[in-house]
Amino acid sequence: MSTDNKGISMTVVAVGPGDPRMLTLRGRQALESADVVVGFKTVLDVVEEWCGNAELRPMSYRDQEDVLEYTAGQAAEGKTCVVCCWGDLNVSAAELLARVYRRAESVELIPGVSSIQMACARSGIAMEESLFITLHRRDGSESALSELEHYLNEGKRNIILLPRPFDLMPPQIAADLVSAGVAADRPVTVYQRLTLEGEKAWTGTLQDCSAITEEFSDLSIMVFLRSGNGSH
Repeated sequence: MSTDNKGISMTVVAVGPGDPRMLTLRGRQALESADVVVGFKTVLDVVEEWCGNAELRPMSYRDQEDVLEYTAGQAAEGKTCVVCCWGDLNVSAAELLARVYRRAESVELIPGVSSIQMACARSGIAMEESLFITLHRRDGSESALSELEHYLNEGKRNIILLPRPFDLMPPQIAADLVSAGVAADRPVTVYQRLTLEGEKAWTGTLQDCSAITEEFSDLSIMVFLRSGNGSH
């Protein structure tokens, strides 16, 4: 991998939860003016209609280093290059951003509509009354679960939780919380595929959730309402 990123500029566009209508105007403008657009194929399928005559380069976990290296080379030649990703730039895209930063001296970040905002909208809750916890990181999941347990028992704020695909999903999280002493009858709502076709919402107790055997979507988010709070 080249370590000389001097003078190289790249843009990262987040598409948000996945509904193309949730792409920001700034994100769309960046795509329309791009010469090269890269991202996982599922992401490119969302943004392709706005990419004009840009070269589309799909990548996978196996070849993302090679694709990003190619993109950096194109940027070094003066082409406008955009990297697209799912979700929230400042929540679940840390590894991808690190790879881009290693290859570009200047990186513009264009966030999309947040899945966290969408979960709040579906639940009718306010961000200022809520706490956000993510389990997306491989390290630190135990401390995040301890934090979750603490604030659930405290009951003062709504909690929005991002499970970790695919090994720390809602049923396992619910079982771990019950084992840790959180009330088994604690209500929880699980949203799947927010804004996308096939969007689902499941509501029940932690005990009920822990017993679910069907697979949840990797695009899942859990919401715990604070004590005495109901959705609007």
